[in-house]
Amino acid sequence: MTDTLSKLTAKDFTSDQTPKWCPGCGDHAVLQQLKSAMAELGLKTEEVVVVSGIGCSSRLPYYISTYGVHGIHGRALPVASGLKTARPELSVWVGTGDGDALSIGGNHYIHAVRRNLDLNVILFNNEIYGLTKGQYSPTSKVGLKTVTSPNGVIDYPMNTIALTLGSGGTFVARVMDRDGKFMRDVFKRAAEHKGTSVVEIYQNCPIYNDGAFDVFTDRERKPDTTLYLEQGQPLIFGANKDKGIRLDGFNPIVVDLNNASVSRDDLWIHDEKDMVKANMLARFYDDPDASEDFLPRPFGIFYVEDRFVYEDALDKQIEAAQAKGEGTLEELLAGNNTWTI
Repeated sequence: MTDTLSKLTAKDFTSDQTPKWCPGCGDHAVLQQLKSAMAELGLKTEEVVVVSGIGCSSRLPYYISTYGVHGIHGRALPVASGLKTARPELSVWVGTGDGDALSIGGNHYIHAVRRNLDLNVILFNNEIYGLTKGQYSPTSKVGLKTVTSPNGVIDYPMNTIALTLGSGGTFVARVMDRDGKFMRDVFKRAAEHKGTSVVEIYQNCPIYNDGAFDVFTDRERKPDTTLYLEQGQPLIFGANKDKGIRLDGFNPIVVDLNNASVSRDDLWIHDEKDMVKANMLARFYDDPDASEDFLPRPFGIFYVEDRFVYEDALDKQIEAAQAKGEGTLEELLAGNNTWTI
């Protein structure tokens, strides 16, 4: 970290490359908030590495003035894992997309999450393959017509938050590209977490899947379709903050706070440490236009867990092996057992 006098700004993290994303793409907003977060965290450009795979989101390393690695499709996390293991003092960020991370990179994603290296994963989810011209992705909605699903998608979409929690995620969050300050604050929390942090971003693709998240970003509908999670606070939403979530046993239901029989004291209180409730929040996933029992989509930090990180455990194993092992490489190769032939 830098001291106050030498603290950098977002401009210092801006490279000399012009972003080659389409006008209106949500990636522009993510880039700006990420640079601002890095500056506010007091990071130095030379102690940050941005790793990516393939896709629109994976152009990220070119546009940030830090070290960067543009990897191959779906393999950003293995590259980042190796880098963090070898250079644990570096701040390592991974830029990936719903196709890159959850399709060809799906297995790598699951195992990186469970290993819990100290990585910051920024997962751009636009529910489409953008760079390769509009094929449907693992998160595309049922019925979406694309070049590879002309009659509509029949694959049920992957739930990123549920998958991450089920894989042993220790920091799991979701934001929207249009919520600038909120996104930046979550990025900062993610960076401060010791372990693998995953921030899923609902990011609009204006060319191949425009309006995929309108129901959550439209000014009139947003208050009733989105729920912002705040630690220690009741789950309240609505234009007038007059709706809440109450648990009926293990069944979350929407209640009207204007009803005299319901008060804030009856509502579900958000706890980032509660895995059971985090998994329930991950299932607030219905389509508000297709479900009568729609629950608002949660945004913010679902779950945080303090758990040992992989690189620290590996270092301890190496130190223990060295302490009881042979003194030289030749002695190690010779071993303790010899035979005379």
